Amino acid sequence: MTRDITRDPLRFAYWVPNVSGGLVVSTIEQRTDWSFEYNRELARIAERAGFDYALSQVRYTASYGAEYQHESTSFSLALLLATERLKLIAAVHPGLWQPGVLAKWVATADHLSNGRVAVNVVSGWFADEFRQLGEPWLEHDERYRRSAEFIQVLREIWTKEEANFAGDFYRIRDFSLKPKPLAWEGRPHPEIFQGGNSTAARGNGGRYSDWYFSNGKDFDGVREQLADLRAIASEAGRTDGPRFGLNGFIIVRDSEHEARETLREIVAKAHVEAVEGFGSAVKQAGQSTSDKRGMWADSSFEDLVQYNDGFRTGLIGTAEQVAERIVEYRRLGVDLILGGFLHFQEEVEAFGRDVIPLVREMEVDAGLDPAAVPVPVAS
Repeated sequence: MTRDITRDPLRFAYWVPNVSGGLVVSTIEQRTDWSFEYNRELARIAERAGFDYALSQVRYTASYGAEYQHESTSFSLALLLATERLKLIAAVHPGLWQPGVLAKWVATADHLSNGRVAVNVVSGWFADEFRQLGEPWLEHDERYRRSAEFIQVLREIWTKEEANFAGDFYRIRDFSLKPKPLAWEGRPHPEIFQGGNSTAARGNGGRYSDWYFSNGKDFDGVREQLADLRAIASEAGRTDGPRFGLNGFIIVRDSEHEARETLREIVAKAHVEAVEGFGSAVKQAGQSTSDKRGMWADSSFEDLVQYNDGFRTGLIGTAEQVAERIVEYRRLGVDLILGGFLHFQEEVEAFGRDVIPLVREMEVDAGLDPAAVPVPVAS
């Protein structure tokens, strides 16, 4: 069986700017701030604007334009307690977290937020972060093997009365977590997100994750990744996922020319040394895979000005143009758009006012509205 994408509406998420420097490595003005006060107001704006999720970033040390960083899990919990409906996805690193400890933290946060917490399992690209903390830096595919075990342990602890797991990286024996996270039909445990472009990352996504995050991609790139993920999931006997989230840096202006000029200015004012340093680090990580398919392996300088290739998704233009492109991604099977913005508070608010309603109208016209379309199960 395959999942019918009309079952759920397209979801929207935004990057939490809990790290200084904004979402582009550029000296262009970015009216954003990494403080809690700014982010608390942003979360409330996003909730009112129709966003479903927010993704907190994880950095442990200054790097590539990000001088200051708030820790992701504690920051996510604070934002959960400041909102009512918004779901927070806390980014975490296996190797720096023990899965049983994280499982306990998530269970508590889930009860405090009435079931609105999720995790994004990040295998890691920044070697110095691990070395500076005295933790071993594993080879690329080994990092993803560790992440695969990490995800399995989380699920085991959250859903079994007594958790047992014997792997190469983690061993859990007769561990009982009480209270468990909240659970209901369709959500047996907090959602697990995981990203990457490499073969190892796709393997984890297809076999274990509830959601797969992709770096920015055009239509052909999304088609290729989705086909691969679906094949891996089918081989693993899965019929429930993974759902697909796509990163995109969003520039909506009154005219396409104005939006393109904003992009041109961002790249023209790029912090060259920081972009090249970031590019060197991430390309080493991507090219260290056996088949050279890792994230950022083919990213250009312009791509790297936005940390996660967000310009490639092409969400740049008028509200109508951006909405049309989003719906085309929805037709392909994208379940969630993860947006970055230049000026977060005002642009998130404007996106909810000007773009999301157009997307909802276009979903109805395209037969993608779950309220208007029956829910057949294809086989």
